[in-house]
Formats: sequence, structure tokens, C-alpha cells
Amino acid sequence: MKRFIILAGLLLFSFVLMAQEVVGDLPVLDSGNTAWMLAATMLVMLMTIPGLAFFYGGLVKRKNVLSIMMQCVVLTAVITIEWIVYGYTAVFGTSLQDTWLGGFIGGFDKFFLKDIPTDRLTSGNIPEVLFALFQCKFAVITPALIVGAFAERIKFSGFLLFSVLWSMIVYNPMAHWVWGGGWMYELGAIDFAGGTVVHINAGVSALVMALMLGRRKGYGSSLMIPHNVPYVVLGTALLWLGWFGFNAGSGLAADGIAANAFLVTHLATSVAATTWLVLEWMINKKPTVVGICTGAVAGLVAITPAAGTVDAMGSLVIGLFSACICFFFVAYVKPKLKYDDSLDAFGVHGVGGFVGAILTGVFATQLITGADGQQGALYGDWHQLGVQVIVNVAAIVFSAVMTFILFKMVDKVVGLRVSETEESIGLDISQHGEMAYHEEE
Repeated sequence: MKRFIILAGLLLFSFVLMAQEVVGDLPVLDSGNTAWMLAATMLVMLMTIPGLAFFYGGLVKRKNVLSIMMQCVVLTAVITIEWIVYGYTAVFGTSLQDTWLGGFIGGFDKFFLKDIPTDRLTSGNIPEVLFALFQCKFAVITPALIVGAFAERIKFSGFLLFSVLWSMIVYNPMAHWVWGGGWMYELGAIDFAGGTVVHINAGVSALVMALMLGRRKGYGSSLMIPHNVPYVVLGTALLWLGWFGFNAGSGLAADGIAANAFLVTHLATSVAATTWLVLEWMINKKPTVVGICTGAVAGLVAITPAAGTVDAMGSLVIGLFSACICFFFVAYVKPKLKYDDSLDAFGVHGVGGFVGAILTGVFATQLITGADGQQGALYGDWHQLGVQVIVNVAAIVFSAVMTFILFKMVDKVVGLRVSETEESIGLDISQHGEMAYHEEE
């Protein structure tokens, strides 16, 4: 009897060990990572509304501030629907993974996020539905950045149709190529949080839109000054804060990579803001509030692709170079070529994104990426720099060509430019029948 009890106990112990092994092989939700990603998702949403809405809204004339804010709000709503219905499956679907099409589109297996239970986990052991929502915020802000190029002169109906089509035909493919396992990912491109997918993509499209839509009435002959600089400061502060979720959240975990991304994001932004201030002070004899805010955004843009791979030194150099080069484009190239990139969407996001993406190929270090991770030319890997150049030049060409085609299509269907009368009245009244400010009787 005693031997039987001992044998039964051993068998029971063995079953417990086996059960533990089976459970141990299954991914278990990481509550710390999940909590951080919930917060990061909220921070990224903060960047579009109210961050970008105030930043861009303060830079335009008072008769157009509501139109800017409306564009940011409506994109938050409409692109969210597009992303859940189609965007997520186009970028992160897997049904075409093993076919030649898999390099260009994800698949069609996740329409409406179908068949994704709440306990299905992804990288970082967070729920896949949370990952989908986090990525949704990137899909929202990217077309919103383009708003800065055609501010004060675009029809609301044309803007809305263009933005939805652009998200489906330009943003989704680019996001899949870089983040969803597409051909740029396979090539080894580094884009930690969106230098290529978000900023180059939006910035180049912004330039094409500005050129094709034409200059604002009075551009070059009358002052185009911001109507509310405190709005610009508020928007900058919200963008700066939200960007910590944008960059530090892109590792999908509350770990050392997230902490480093947080640090280098803040450092690059601080360096860029200070550099822009110094440049203005030296050249124009006055350091402006709008200038330091623009410099800060340039730094935020440039560090985005590099945040998961560079250390403090790389961050400092990226912040310095991005401010100098973006300042040159905004202060000299734009006036020289006379294109009306109203709020410098190309000069800051397009140029800053390209600078950051290329310098990622220089300053990426295994100190951050790990012993088997990627590194840049400064540490002996010139191949990575070559990859960064190829990928980002390809992104420029794709964005420019597709935006040109979409502009022609939408302009033919509903029109894109408001009439001279509507532009003179202001888009707040002509497009929305509202005014931001009312005189007291």
C-alpha cells in the first residue's frame, strides 16, 4: 500500500511537470507591456487631436483655423474606420505571406479584425487587438500631416476623398513593405517608428499636393503670418509629449529599448529646437517662438526612424543635422523655388524624415540593438547605409507618383481647389459655415 501511494505521488508529480511545460510553451499576456501600450496608444492619438490640430491651426489665418481642426478630427474618425475594415489586413494580414504578392500586400484574412480573439497575442505578448489599435493611430496621423501643405485652399469634399484613397493606396502598401514583412523589411530597412512610412511618405506627398494645387491667393505679395502663436506652442507641447508614445511605444514592450527610445527622442528634439533658435538668432537677429517650435518638430521627425537603434551621441547628431537642413529648406529653398508648402509639411516632415532615415544607417549601434542587431556605417556596416538610401529613395518615388495620380483622379471627380471667392472668405465659412471667433455686440 505504501509503495502504491509513493508511485501514485510520483505519477501525479510528473503530470504536474508536464502540464507546466505545456503552459510554459504558450505565450502568456504581459500585463506590464499591455499597460504601457495602452498608454502609448493614447499618447499617439493625442498627437493628431488636439496636438496637430492646434499646431497647424495656430499657423494659419484666423478665417481658416476651424478648417484645419476639422480636417484633423475627421481624419481621426474616417481613417480609423478604413484601418479596421481594410488597412490592418492590407498591412499585417498573412494570407499572402508565402506568395510573391506577400512582398507588396499583407492579405485579406483580417477584414474587420475578424477571427482575432482578445487572447491572441503578438510581439511583446500584448493582445493583437491592442497592436492593431496602436498602429491605427499611425495610419490616422500620416495623412493628417499632409494637411499642412494645402492649408487654406482645398475643398473639404476633395480633401476627404483624397485622404481616404491616399491611405488605402499609398500609406497601407508602404507600411506593409516596411513593417508588415514586405520587400523593404526583407531588404533589412530600419524604420523603428515611421521615418519612411510616416514622414517621408507624407512629406513627399505634401510637396506634390502643394505644387499641383498651386499657391494661395496673395502668396509672395502679402504676409502669411500665424494668427495664434500660443496655439502653436500648445500644439508643439502636445506633439512632443505624444511622440514619446509614438517612438517609445514602437518596441511594443516596457523595456530598455523603450527607455532608450524615450531618451533619444527627447534629446534629439531638444538639440534641434536649440539649433533652430540659434540659427534664427544669428541670421535674423531675433529668436522666434514659431521657429523654436518648428525646430522641435524637425527633431521629433528625424529621430523617429532611429529611436530604437541609436544611442545618445547619434541622437545628438541627428537633432543637429535635422535642424540645420530643415531650416535651410524652409528659410531658403522654399522662397527661392516659390512653392507654397503652407505650413512646411515637406520642409519639416519630408526633409526631416529623410535626414533621420539616412543617418539611422550611419549611427545605428549594437550597443542598443544587441550583439546580433543591426549597426550603421560609423560602426563598420556600410551595407546598412546603402539599404537605407535605396529604400528611402524608392519611398520618395512611390509617394510622388501615386500622389500625382490620385490628385488627377480626385480633381476630375469632385475638384480640389476652392474658388477665389471661397478662399477670400475663408474655409471656415465657405466650407463649414462656422467662425472660430465672434466679436461681442
